[in-house]
Amino acid sequence: MGQYITEAQWEHFDDEGYVRIGQVVNDQLLATIQQRMDDIMLGKAPLDYDKIMMQLDREPGTSKPGPQSNGHKGATLLYRKIQMLEYDPVFLSYMKTPVFQEVCTRIYGQDTPITCLRAMFMNKPAHEGTRLTWHQDRWTDLDIDPQITIYTALDPATIENGCIHIIPRSHNNLINPSNGSGFLTQEQIDDLLTEYEPIPVELEAGEVVLLHNWTLHSSSTNQTDIPRRAFSICYMDAVTKSSRGTTFSLIFGENSLSVEKLEAKT
Repeated sequence: MGQYITEAQWEHFDDEGYVRIGQVVNDQLLATIQQRMDDIMLGKAPLDYDKIMMQLDREPGTSKPGPQSNGHKGATLLYRKIQMLEYDPVFLSYMKTPVFQEVCTRIYGQDTPITCLRAMFMNKPAHEGTRLTWHQDRWTDLDIDPQITIYTALDPATIENGCIHIIPRSHNNLINPSNGSGFLTQEQIDDLLTEYEPIPVELEAGEVVLLHNWTLHSSSTNQTDIPRRAFSICYMDAVTKSSRGTTFSLIFGENSLSVEKLEAKT
């Protein structure tokens, strides 16, 4: 396997808790991914929607996001989150990009089988979107904390349309180690913002960022005329277990989830 990420980039990741690695696929494939996302939202993609978890940015008749549940919620581009995208052949193919395997090898070790905790589309529709409070990405049901999320901007991400903000170097410490929760209390947020200056992670469409899961981050709403769409993949060591009995798809390793088998089913 070739090397796609430089030692200088890895040093930045180790020190700061994040690093930009640029666009890892060509413009044609990026356009395919962007179109596929719209097709999924509009119900045009030939896939098993009962396997896909979908959440509207606004539940009809309310000002709050809808429930996160399996199944299509109507032909609209106003979804907030869509999860379980490892069951879509286009997104699974992207998840298997060689540079992402290199990342997993660097983080978890050579020949370590890798599963996907979540393969998630995130969207802040134009003049909409949900504010996301400061947190570290942690899950209380897992016996091992996953260490890496690979984030791809599908649209330009700017301060105005709700790009993520991070606290560099915050990945070195867990904020709430005893209870497993990644979310900060308001008192913790006030203390954090008194001591540190968050930095915005503004990105071009197609640009990829590696994020350590403990890097503190947040995002605001979208104040512009364009959406802020992104695709986020959290990879983890396949030995990780959930107290809920959840099983996870194998992405790298023997008997990993096959793009060909998914395509055959659709």
